[in-house]
Formats: sequence, C-alpha cells, structure tokens
Amino acid sequence: MLLALGLLLAAGAACRVAPQLSASTVVSGLSNPWDIGFGPGGEMYFTERAGRINVLVGGQRRVLAAPADVRTVGEGGMLGLAVDPAFATNRRLYTCFVSTAGGAPDVRIVRWVVNAAATGMTNRDDILTGIPANPTGRHSGCRLRFGPDGFLWVGTGDAALGTNPQDPQSLGGKVLRITRAGLPAPGNPGGRFRPEIYTYGHRNVQGLAFAADGKAYSIEHGPDRDDEVNLLVGGSNYGWDPVPGYNEAVPMTDLGKFPNARPAIWSSGFPTIAPSGGVILSGTQWAGWNKALAVAVLKGQQLRVIGLTPDGRGVEIEWTRIQDRGRLRVAVQGPDGALYIATDSPQGEIFRVVSTPPPPA
Repeated sequence: MLLALGLLLAAGAACRVAPQLSASTVVSGLSNPWDIGFGPGGEMYFTERAGRINVLVGGQRRVLAAPADVRTVGEGGMLGLAVDPAFATNRRLYTCFVSTAGGAPDVRIVRWVVNAAATGMTNRDDILTGIPANPTGRHSGCRLRFGPDGFLWVGTGDAALGTNPQDPQSLGGKVLRITRAGLPAPGNPGGRFRPEIYTYGHRNVQGLAFAADGKAYSIEHGPDRDDEVNLLVGGSNYGWDPVPGYNEAVPMTDLGKFPNARPAIWSSGFPTIAPSGGVILSGTQWAGWNKALAVAVLKGQQLRVIGLTPDGRGVEIEWTRIQDRGRLRVAVQGPDGALYIATDSPQGEIFRVVSTPPPPA
C-alpha cells in the first residue's frame, strides 16, 4: 500500500510542469525593499528597510511616511507591511518596524490611515509594542499578513536571545494573531501564554503564507542548517530552544527535548539558503505551480517554488528559478495574478514575473 501511494505521488508530481517565466522591473533605486502589498485599485504599497513607506501609483513612486523613530541597524528597520482587507472603506495600512519611540528599541506594529489622495498617512496608532529587539538588529522578524480568518498574523524573530522562543510571556520567536486594534484574536491558545501568541518555538520568521482552505505556513531561517517551512497549528511548539546562552548547534526542531514539537514540512538541510517572504500561488496562469508555495530566497539568491502535496502537509516536488537578480526578500502575488518580487540590496528593485504556460506535453 505504501509503495502504491509513493508511486501515485511521484506520478502526480511528474505531471506538474513548470511554467515559462518572464520578468520586468516595476520600480528601482530602492534601499533594501522589504515588503509589498496592494490596494483595491491596484496601487502597490511597499516598505524599505531604511525607514520609508511608499506607494506606486500610475508608475510614480510616492513616499507616504518616513517615521523618525525607525531604528535601522543590521536586519532591523522598516520591515513588514499589510493592507487592510477593508482598505476601500477604512484606508488602513499596517507596518512593523524597530522603533525607538519607547526609549529602548523594540519591534512594534503600527496602524496608519492613508489619505484620500494617497500622498501621505495620518492617525498613527501603535497597536502592539514590546516585541523584543536585539541592539544589533539581529533576528528582528517581522512579517505581517492578514489571514483568511480576517485577523492580522505576525511572524517575529527571537532577537537572538536564547530564552525567547520557549518563553510563554515573550513575543519573540513566535507567530502572533491579533485583531485590527492589536488585541488578542479569539481562539489563540491563552492559558500560560500571552494572549497574542498563536505558536511558539520559532527562530526568525521571515514569511507567512495561506492556502485557499485556510492552512497557514511560516517560513523561517535556520542557523547553519535546516531553514524551515512549517504548517502552523495553534498552541504548537516548533522546537527551537538555543539555551544555555544562544547555542546555535542545537536542532532547529529539537524533538529530543520536545517530543511533541511539530516537525517542519520542508527543511533546507545543510547548508541553509535563507528563505524569506512567500506566497501560495493561485490561478490557471501558473499551470503546474498552482497551489505551490513560491518563496523569495536571500542567501541562495533564487525563487524556490515548493509543490505541496494535495493535503498541504508535505512536499511533492521543488523548482529553482530566477537566479540572476541577487538576494530576493519577498514574493507577493498581485491582483493581476503576476508575482511581484523585491530584491534585498541598497540599490534594490521590485520586479514583476508573469508565466507563459508551456504547451501540454
């Protein structure tokens, strides 16, 4: 029976023919662009780690805000961005960044209102503060995405402090799930955990992605081995516990210490490639990549496409593409169905990728 199942999966994977790709630059001259989101009119919002929040309207870039309290050092700065699903009526935008507003730096989530002309933002509201920040900026996280449940999901880094990932009262090394007001989302584990926490035992969550059926995935960096894609289940431990100190020789998912920890559904093995922001592709234009996880890769300088099993709990096949544009920070599917990818460089860009499905074999 197991052999038959294996042959069936292999046959299914073999039928997944990768589309042909073409890429074109959308906007260039950016300082380490970090995240991308789209408004209901197709306008593209994006952050730069140097501290800016931007919008591209009619091919023209506008800086909406450059908060004075952004602390840009190492991996820290202006990071994740999410557009409110009800933006058409409330014009709300959410960003995550390392801030000095509270004195000692922390990572915080800020809600803004974009003005009607899309030339600036007002009504700043720091809806969640106190996510740990390392003085060097190491392991700052911080990816924001609205889930199909309507709540804001937040992937955080452990700030390179060994006790954070397993600490039920620390927001570091976690996936959080909150309301638009920054309150804990109903259905979070609660109990001994801070009420914003959904999952724990993470190292440095760089991506969050959702399947059409509501399954949630995190994408995170390993130390010198075992970058991971994890299927997120509320209350679960993902096994990172680099203590005493910050011992990066321990397993990414330490099943010896935590037998009930959830193993990753995908792991890089050795060496790491540093996967970052990703998205589960949808639409017939993606042919054999429909429902696959497309991940921007930093150290490996590529787009890694991970074909998931039909139940979304494993991997059937992988493809490696776009290896000529340097470090890739995030991949987002736009309202036009195309893939928009940001490059991690002081002279970075956002480029658009479209597919041309090959003829049937």
